[in-house]
Order: sequence, then C-alpha cells, then structure tokens
Amino acid sequence: MPSRHHLTKIGLTPTPYLQTLVENRRVFNLHNCELSIYESYAAASHIPLAFNDVVITSMIRGKKIMHVFDDPSFEYNPGETLIFPANETMVIDFPEAAPETPTQCIALTVDSDYINNTIQYLNNYYNAEDEKHHWKLEFNQYHFLNDKEVANLIDKIIRVCTSPDRAKDIFVDLSLKELLIRLVQTQRLFLTANQSQAQENHSRLHFILNYIRQNLAEKIAVDDLCRKAYLSRNGFFKWFREQCGVSPLEYINAERVKMAKQLLADPRHDIRAVSDRCGFTDVNYFTRVFRKIEGITPGGYQGCLKNNNGKYQ
Repeated sequence: MPSRHHLTKIGLTPTPYLQTLVENRRVFNLHNCELSIYESYAAASHIPLAFNDVVITSMIRGKKIMHVFDDPSFEYNPGETLIFPANETMVIDFPEAAPETPTQCIALTVDSDYINNTIQYLNNYYNAEDEKHHWKLEFNQYHFLNDKEVANLIDKIIRVCTSPDRAKDIFVDLSLKELLIRLVQTQRLFLTANQSQAQENHSRLHFILNYIRQNLAEKIAVDDLCRKAYLSRNGFFKWFREQCGVSPLEYINAERVKMAKQLLADPRHDIRAVSDRCGFTDVNYFTRVFRKIEGITPGGYQGCLKNNNGKYQ
C-alpha cells in the first residue's frame, strides 16, 4: 500500500539471548510508559496478547494476521500502527515468521492518567470558543498507515527509551504528548472528513472540509477559506492546524492526491489529464506533490497498478 512511512529498523536480539521463538520480548520502563520490542522467529497462530494500559503498536519487520474485537481479520505490515484499549485481547497469527524472516514490532503502553491529562489539554486549549469539540482517543478507528510525523515521533521515542540517557523520561514525555495529540487530531480529521458531506452545517470544520472536497478540481484560494470560516488569515491557519494537525495546503494536496489515485487506476487516464482534473495547474508540481505523499511518481504508481492487476504493492 502507498503513503506509509516505515519505522527505522531496530537491531534484532542476538540468538543466545532469545527466551522464546514466538513473541520474544525486550522491555524498557519509563515513568509514564513502557516500551516492549516483540520478535518472532517461528510460524505460529492464535497467540493471545493483552495489555493493562492503552497500547500503541507499530510494525517494523515481517507480517502478522490480526484478529481484534469482532472485526474481520487483517494483515498487519511495516509502516502501520494500531491503537488498542486496555485489557482487550488481540489474537495474532505469524504465518511467515522464520529465523531468516522474523517479525518485529513495538508496543508502547501508556499510563491512563497521562492520556487523560493530555486529552484534557486538548479540550482546554484546542477548542474554538464558538465551536466546542470533545477531544478523545477513539478505538473504532484503530488501524492506520503511519504518516511522516507519526513515524518520526515513534522512532524518536524508541531511540530515547533504549538509550542510557538519564534524562530520557523528560525527552520521552515531550514526544509522547505530541504523538498522542497527533493521533487524536488524525482521528478527528478522518471522522469529520467522512461526515462533512452529510453534515456540512454541523460545525465550521465540517463546512470547510466539505467545501474543499467539492472544489478539489478548482483553484481553492486560502483567502476564500478564511472568509467562509469567518477567521483572519493568521487565525484560520492556526485554527486549521490545531483541529487537523496539518496546514490547509497539506490537507488540500493530500485530498487531491487521493482523488488522483482513483483516476490513475484507469489506464486510459494520462498523467497530465489527471493533474488538470485534480486541480493542479502544473504537471511537474503535481508529480512532486504526489511523490512526496505517496513515495512514488504518478507514472510509477500507474505502472505498478498495471503490473499487479490493479493493486499497488
């Protein structure tokens, strides 16, 4: 799948120090969180795993098959993250794990009071006076691709947790707060964008996101967005980033690239035509934006679809 950002590889446990071949665990304890690094070197199925606190897991190597809640099972691959509630059991299969192809993932369990305090910060400071929103960490949207910021933050937390730095509790605290805020913002943006067409007048954000969606093929002037949101230019940029975690231009470009991917799935659409239909005035700029977000050029993406029967691998 495109647009995922992989975590930096972590060194594997030396063979003499392995305690088990399935879900071998290394643990690093800090004041507000615990980092576990799990590795499996043998195929296995239906391995249960639960945590006493909310857990953020992220795949680094290999592939797992996850069975969670009553949802259909799904593949869990590098570049992906899961958020899972405390005391809920996930059941895991390791279909391809072997000494030559081990799986490796991290699990970051976070103290519940720490999460609640961070969410309260959002509720106190990231709410417009005329548009209250109850920020919270959702578990109905629990599986997603890492964007660049999330991947960088998790990488930093791993690096600091596994270091001998005596001040690592302080440094992890800063990154962990930012990670939680970005995850909650990402969840809200996803939910609000999906609701925006049916509920465009529910809130200012619903209205703005729906307007952007309906006008992706046209020039979208930021000054027009400011007027429609009844905010000054500076106030609009600040409000949009607080609510969505990205700038207005970053969001517009991401939505245009999402639209472009749908059009590129049809081999009859050439890249210049797709660029025009998605609101890009310059095909070279379209190519740069597409590559930045997806990690591949539009032509490369379309070629992969053609070679893999319509699936990007």
